[in-house]
Amino acid sequence: MNTIRAGFSLAMLAGFFVLAAVQVAGLVALVVLLSTVMAGLVAVKLLWPIFAATTWAVGRGVWRAVRSRPEPPTGLPLPADRAPMLWATVRELAAEARTRIPEEIWLTAEVNAAVQEESRLLGLAGGRRRLYVGLPLLQTMTVGQMRAVLAHELGHYSARHTRLSAPAYRGRLVIAHTLDRIGPHNPAGWLFRAYARLYLLVDRAGSRRQELEADLASARAAGADAAAGALREIRVLDAAWDFFMDQYVRLGWESGYAPADLFAGFGALVAARRDELDDLRAHEPDDSGTRWDTHPPLSERLAALTAAPRMAAPLDTRPAAMLLADIAEAGRALQQVAIDSGERALLPWPELTAAALAAQLQREADAIFRVIARTTGRPAAGPADVVDSIAAGQLTTIAQPFFPTATRREVGPLFAEPLETLLRLAALRSGVARWWHSWSGPAEFRGVRGDELPLGKIATLAVTPGGLQAALAELAALGVDVRRAAPADTAPSTFGSALVGGLANVRADGVEHDLFVLTTGLVLVANPGKSDNGRQRMRDLLGTTTAVSLAERNRFVAFEEIESARIGKQIPLDAELVLYSGATLRLRERWSSDELDDDSRKRLVSLLENV
Repeated sequence: MNTIRAGFSLAMLAGFFVLAAVQVAGLVALVVLLSTVMAGLVAVKLLWPIFAATTWAVGRGVWRAVRSRPEPPTGLPLPADRAPMLWATVRELAAEARTRIPEEIWLTAEVNAAVQEESRLLGLAGGRRRLYVGLPLLQTMTVGQMRAVLAHELGHYSARHTRLSAPAYRGRLVIAHTLDRIGPHNPAGWLFRAYARLYLLVDRAGSRRQELEADLASARAAGADAAAGALREIRVLDAAWDFFMDQYVRLGWESGYAPADLFAGFGALVAARRDELDDLRAHEPDDSGTRWDTHPPLSERLAALTAAPRMAAPLDTRPAAMLLADIAEAGRALQQVAIDSGERALLPWPELTAAALAAQLQREADAIFRVIARTTGRPAAGPADVVDSIAAGQLTTIAQPFFPTATRREVGPLFAEPLETLLRLAALRSGVARWWHSWSGPAEFRGVRGDELPLGKIATLAVTPGGLQAALAELAALGVDVRRAAPADTAPSTFGSALVGGLANVRADGVEHDLFVLTTGLVLVANPGKSDNGRQRMRDLLGTTTAVSLAERNRFVAFEEIESARIGKQIPLDAELVLYSGATLRLRERWSSDELDDDSRKRLVSLLENV
C-alpha cells in the first residue's frame, strides 16, 4: 500500500510537468500558426510572456523544491536521562505498534505532537526518525491521554505514513513556487492553478485518511477511550493556549516585556480556570470541516473511535508531567531555545502584567490627549488642559469628538469614561494604585494595598456642573496628583498593528507607491517598481522586514489622523482622504495593480468607510 501511495503521489507530480510541457508545445504550435497570418516576430512577441512564465516558473519551482528541506520545529532534545519514563513509554508503545522507536525525542512549545522521518528512495525506504512532543501537553494531560497521543504518532510510523512526507513535500513546493512566479493576470497560471487545486484535494484526502488510521492505532495501543479523551483534551488545551497567548503574553510582548517562565504561566492558568475548561470539555464539537483540511473533523474522528474495540484496562489518570524528570526545569530550558525574546525585559508574571497594563493605560491616555489637542488647536495637551477646559465651561467642546453622534446635553456626562482613564494614569503615576495579576480572571486596577479606588465616581463628579473642585479634593485626599498623568507620545504609533492587506502601484498624490494596510493606518512605500510583479514584490519585501518596521521607515498615515474619506470608486480604488491637519491624500489604483491577497482592497475600503 505504501508503494502504491508513493507511486500515486509521484504520478500527480509528474502530471504537473506534463501540463507544463503541453502548454509549451501548444504555445509553439500557436506561434507557428500565427506566423502564417502575421509576421513571425510579432507572433513571438505576443506569446512570449506566456511562454516565459511557463518555462521560467516551472524551472524555478523545481530548483527551489530540490534545494529545500523540511524545517523541523524549534525545540529541545530530550535524551533518555532527562526523560527516562517518557522514553520507556515510547519503547513500550512502539513494541505494541510493531514499529521501531524514533532515534530522537524533542520537546516543543506547541500544543501538539508530531513525527518526522528522513526517508530515502522517494519514500520506499525508511530513515532517521524524530518524535516531537509539545510541553503544554505534558504539563496538563494525564498519563493515559499522553500515551494515546504518543501511540497516534507512532501509528504514523507503523503505517509508513512518514515515508511519504518527502515526495509530498517536494510536490507541494514545486507547485507553490511555480504559482508564486506566475502573475495572477497571466493565462499560463490558469491551468496551473486548476491542477494545483486538484493536487491539493488528493493530497488532503490522503492526509485525512492517514489521521484516521493513526487514531485506530492509538486505540489499539492505549485504548479507544484514552484516544478519544486525548483528542477532546487537545481541542480544549489548544483554545486555552490561544487565550493564554492573547490575554497574558501578547500585551506584554508588544510593550517590550516577556515572561521569565512562560510555561509555568500556562500551567497556572489551566489550573486556575479548570471550571471554564470543564465547561468547554462538556460541549461536543460542532465541526463539519472542508475537503481542504489536513485532518478529519473531530466529530468524525470521535465517531470512528466509538466504533473501535474497547480495552478493559483502566485509564491512567496520573499527571503526564511525571514522564519528565523535572518539567519545570525543562520548561525554562525550552523557553531559552524556542522563544526568541529579543531585547525584551524578562519579568515574573505579576510584574509583567502590571508593567504591560500600565503601558497600555499610557497609550490610551495619549490617544485621548491627542484628540483634545486637535480639538483645542494646541500642538499638545496634558492633564492641566483638561482641568482648565472643564473649569472654563468648555467640557462640551472637548467631549464632542469622542461621541460625535451624541447631543450637546449628552456629551458632558459621557466624558466621564475617558476622564476616568486619565485619572487611572494619574493614580498609577502617583504611586497609589497598581494592576493586580490574576490567573482566574482579568487583572484588577486597585490601590497598592488592594483596596478599591472610586475613580469612576470621581470622574462622574468632575463632569457634573459645579463638581470639579470637589472631585479634585477627593483625588488629593487619595494621594492622586492629576498632573502626573502626563502624555508620553504626542504622535500616533503603530503599536498593536497587524497587516491586513496591500495594493501595489497605487498613486498617492500622483506618485506611485506600494500601499500596505495595517489595522492602525496606511504605509506608503515610494518608487516600488513595475506593476507586473507587484504581488511577489510586496511578499518579498515582507519576507525581509515587518509591516511595522516599514511604517517606521516610510510615510505612515494613521487612521486616527484621517478626518474623513470619500471613496469615488472601489475597483480600481479611487479615494480622497482629508486629514485633520487640513491636508488631503488622493489614492488612485491602476487597473493592472496587484493585491497582496485577494481581499486586500475589500479590507481597505471597509477600514476607510469606518474612519
